[in-house]
Amino acid sequence: MEKTLISINYDKIRETSKEVGNIIKNMKIDPFIDPQYYPPVTASKEDVLRYFIFMVAIDHRTSRPGIPYEAIIDGKIYHGADLLYRLGMLRWNEDPNFFNPRRMAKITVDEVKSWLTAKLYDGKMRVPDVEIRAMLLRDLGLKLLRLYDGSVEKMIQLTNNRVKYRNEGLVNRLKVFTAYEDPVEKKAYLFIKFITRRKLFNPIDKENLEVPVDNHLTRIAIRLGYVSIQGKLYEKIVNGIETTWEEDVLIRMSVRMAFKYLSKIINIDPTILDDFLWMFGRTCCLRDKPRCHNPSEKCIKYGWCDERGCKLRYVCPIANNELSILNEHTYYNTWYY
Repeated sequence: MEKTLISINYDKIRETSKEVGNIIKNMKIDPFIDPQYYPPVTASKEDVLRYFIFMVAIDHRTSRPGIPYEAIIDGKIYHGADLLYRLGMLRWNEDPNFFNPRRMAKITVDEVKSWLTAKLYDGKMRVPDVEIRAMLLRDLGLKLLRLYDGSVEKMIQLTNNRVKYRNEGLVNRLKVFTAYEDPVEKKAYLFIKFITRRKLFNPIDKENLEVPVDNHLTRIAIRLGYVSIQGKLYEKIVNGIETTWEEDVLIRMSVRMAFKYLSKIINIDPTILDDFLWMFGRTCCLRDKPRCHNPSEKCIKYGWCDERGCKLRYVCPIANNELSILNEHTYYNTWYY
């Protein structure tokens, strides 16, 4: 029986660490206060925590192949997570109490569908899996009421500012909610990233921070050679065959470990490293069409490229090989990421 081989290439991570570190050191750290997507700094702590915990709970796979989740709102095009959080803030502006756990515990599929539907040019676009998203919101609202009297702030206080510690850390406590049950803990670390930047959580065990691993981070790790996959699983990835739950978890956990090692080498908080990786993956290192294969398309405004192309071109195996485009594995049947 052939074994599936997944390994982390620590030599490759060290080889590319300087280039990645140089890009990140010039980045501005996002405080997550843009009013298009996030609550104002004047809002109450509990209201902001509620907004983030419920929005992150449904922040997964907004688009499907050939069906992008994008729309025009007030003359501006929003795509993917940007559209999701824009619609979140439009509802917040109408009624911040919309994110009260008592309301979320009873939210219906029709309400979610109405909320997350926006005009797409001459038609309408709604987020996929509205039934699942409604279920995740109801589960989260109901359990917050039962376990923490509906107070996210109370849950945060009970963590004693720990990311992970027995059953008391924030990641540990989040696992009781269906939306946050991912073994690789993508949504948990995304939530932590948001509320830490907003100064609503001050982790004392920063050594337990991780990158929130999604498809963008997985794609970058595979393309840079941080994570090596062989055997039948590699064939699945190349041929776009959907992986199993176990394979998905195994791949993403390896990706998380690889980026944790990188963050230690360059001495960067994993959640800040994630800022770069996520934006780089959705704007430059694209699925099927990485910009490095099209000299006319450069991401200079983001700082990922210079006049000659991607700044990682000399350390990336696929940057100068148009016949060798590796994507992340295919796995759509999930609410993890």
